[in-house]
Amino acid sequence: MRTMAEPADNRSVNLLAAETASLEEHFQGWGEVVLLADRTLRWEKPWFPAAIMGAVSFIFLMIYYLDPSVLSGVSCFIMCLCLADYLVPTLAPRIFGSNTWTTEQQQRLHEICSNLVKTRRRIIGWWKRLFVLKEEKPKMYFMSMITALAVVAWVGQQVHNLFLTYVIVSFVLLLPGLNKHGVITKFVGMGKREINKLLKQKEKKNE
Repeated sequence: MRTMAEPADNRSVNLLAAETASLEEHFQGWGEVVLLADRTLRWEKPWFPAAIMGAVSFIFLMIYYLDPSVLSGVSCFIMCLCLADYLVPTLAPRIFGSNTWTTEQQQRLHEICSNLVKTRRRIIGWWKRLFVLKEEKPKMYFMSMITALAVVAWVGQQVHNLFLTYVIVSFVLLLPGLNKHGVITKFVGMGKREINKLLKQKEKKNE
């Protein structure tokens, strides 16, 4: 069993390395921008969270003020992506300097790409487990999906679409910094302690 598991592990490691290298190649010309975004999202300076929220709030205020149609909004978003894809590789070396790329920066870019690949794998794994649940426990899958979608539909009905999108985007952008500074771990720990207290109280009542 060990000899069979080791080649599978090696294949997984080699595949991860290949996907990471491919993503690094895809980010060619975006290295400085990716590192700047990484430092911002991880809150390397105390004013970065305020800068993130300010930028997100400004963008959503502009969307609220202009009130574009869905087709116009999607077109403008894709147009901005195309402009960035064309301009960033050209302008980044002039802005950041072409001779300042160091081994440490390359190592950090490699770590970022590796983390992105691992995150994508986790998402795909969760998606596959959902279909495994559908095959193995169809009733649980059906009830879970119906309940979750009903809750999402209710929340969407109660909260304005633009504000809900603003909250989701803000949370996603703040999540790396919250995770790095231990805020997520702290609240998860508090939640676990409260659940344990409730379970202990329930056990005492049952006794």
